[in-house]
Amino acid sequence: MSELLTLARKELLDLRRDRIVWIVLGTLGIAVVLSVIVASLDYRAQLADYEAYVAQVTASGSGVTPAAPQLFPLQLLRGGMEYVEVLAALFALMIGYGSIAKERSRGTVDLLLTRARSGTSIVMGKLLGLAILWAAIMAAIVVIALVAVATVGGAAIGLHEIARMTLAGVAGWVYVLFWSSVAVAVTTLTRNSTGALLTLLVAWLVVVLVIPQIGDTMDPDNQIPGGLFKALAIAKADEHAVLAHFSTYESARNGLEVSSISKLYERFTFATLGIKEIYNGHSLAVVWDGTFRYVYGAFAFTAAALTFAAASGRRIHTLRRS
Repeated sequence: MSELLTLARKELLDLRRDRIVWIVLGTLGIAVVLSVIVASLDYRAQLADYEAYVAQVTASGSGVTPAAPQLFPLQLLRGGMEYVEVLAALFALMIGYGSIAKERSRGTVDLLLTRARSGTSIVMGKLLGLAILWAAIMAAIVVIALVAVATVGGAAIGLHEIARMTLAGVAGWVYVLFWSSVAVAVTTLTRNSTGALLTLLVAWLVVVLVIPQIGDTMDPDNQIPGGLFKALAIAKADEHAVLAHFSTYESARNGLEVSSISKLYERFTFATLGIKEIYNGHSLAVVWDGTFRYVYGAFAFTAAALTFAAASGRRIHTLRRS
């Protein structure tokens, strides 16, 4: 264990001198704050429209007024979580790639092997360092998000919001650890750094962008803004009855989506933060009942990626300069 901690400490010292860490934190932090600003302006516009409508109704002498739009604080983070889903995955991939590629370019693999018993120890020590780094970054994102919602969004933050945002941060940590593990494994096993980078970028495109987009396109409710069934004033019970006639199609669409860890992360985070309407206002127990399979799936993906990375350490000699 002390060997892994020594290697992890070395990795963290290297990363501390690397500007990319600050670029990652700054980009994700700014993205989260901007998303809260945009969502807050949108809510205030809705509120202004509502007040104007109520004034017109009152002037007409009608005593019936519609319900006012409600502010659910954590829903202001929808855009921010989408940025984390896409950008944090890319950053995790780049940092994982860089942690191995630098050893190849410097020709320092033999030096590392004098400090570790095996290539697997080197790889796992690096991943431990990256895990600590991402834990710190995700903790900072959680704090930035809560402060942005409280100050920019003007919403009250209590233990309820802190607990849910912390869970979202933990989910984000598991998610980025998957991407860094994949990057470390692929870069270790590939003799050419350029080839490794291209392979990783293709994997990111397919898993983060292509598969979720295909799944969203196949969802009939996504065909118009606001939802097809809502636009047609179809109740939830009737919606489920309609979809029951297309169960095979729905199973195929859902199976495609959950094959992407990005979609698993999104589903759990959106449910926990109440961004997904059906979970908004419900307890965490209800959220868990509806999303535990996504949590298990994300852990399975990440455990497989860590195992893949550990196994790649046996081929650490591929990093030696030829």
